Amino acid sequence: MIRVEDFVKTLALTPLNPSRDDEWPIETADLNRAGLQLTGHYVYFAKERPQVIGKAEMSYLDELDPELRAKRLEEFFSYDIPCVIICRGLTPPPELVPLAVKHNVPVYRTEMPTSVFFTNAMLFMRQSLAPRATIHGVLMDVYGVGVLITGRSGVGKSEAALELIKRGHLLVADDSVDISKVAEDRLEGESPEMIRHLMEIRGIGIIDIRAMFGIGSVLHKKTINLVIDLEKWDETKTYERFGVRDEYRYIMDVAIPKITLPVKPGRNLAIIIEVAARNFSLKKLGYSAAEELDRRTNEMMAQKLAQLSK
Repeated sequence: MIRVEDFVKTLALTPLNPSRDDEWPIETADLNRAGLQLTGHYVYFAKERPQVIGKAEMSYLDELDPELRAKRLEEFFSYDIPCVIICRGLTPPPELVPLAVKHNVPVYRTEMPTSVFFTNAMLFMRQSLAPRATIHGVLMDVYGVGVLITGRSGVGKSEAALELIKRGHLLVADDSVDISKVAEDRLEGESPEMIRHLMEIRGIGIIDIRAMFGIGSVLHKKTINLVIDLEKWDETKTYERFGVRDEYRYIMDVAIPKITLPVKPGRNLAIIIEVAARNFSLKKLGYSAAEELDRRTNEMMAQKLAQLSK
């Protein structure tokens, strides 16, 4: 479903015939350019999509005899279409809006060129229709890497995030992260509007990060690249020391690389998270320190074996 108010406001549309509905039953992030339909061809008509009329379609309508034009528009609006958008600020023929009113089809106009509107509208629809989930955690932009910091309440997620902000990194969301699956292999996180830019620090209360550190300390949305799960240090548990084994957290069937970071007094979590973000970026570029150590070890062993064989 697409909320009509959000669609109109985000894309800066001018209503010529406003919608009577609050939502449209749109299920795919796509549009239909109504050129063939205005010629009378309705085979494979994607009537469930918003219908776009650009300069070419409007020129064709203007050249039609008024009687034929009214007939074509009557047939077009008889289908159960969600809405019609006229691009480039063009003026519709006199029959268009009255026929749209008759069939309860909302009509909007935009000053955007057709190609630009297609891009903006599809991006908005893709985000609006994306599967969503909410996760308890903190989302940061650390050296350009979207780091989702998770862990039990009180483990120190917000305190680590606050130190990262002081070191110049950006806060996206604290405590609650709204996550959208914007592609088959990509998740995007943002803060719920009610708590956007706010952070809870135990002993102090709620603070406003944007007001305290400036607009350059916050970010509206960020792709999630890495999960760092904080947990209290367990002396009986063996933690990863070499980074050879890859771990993942699955969120909405998307595998996100995961690091489990033990927390105990004296550990500077902010610096460790910075290092984890940089190390993640290096791995994406094809460099692994663990593999480099393995290569050096093998070389040294090969040299010693060569010396022994002499």
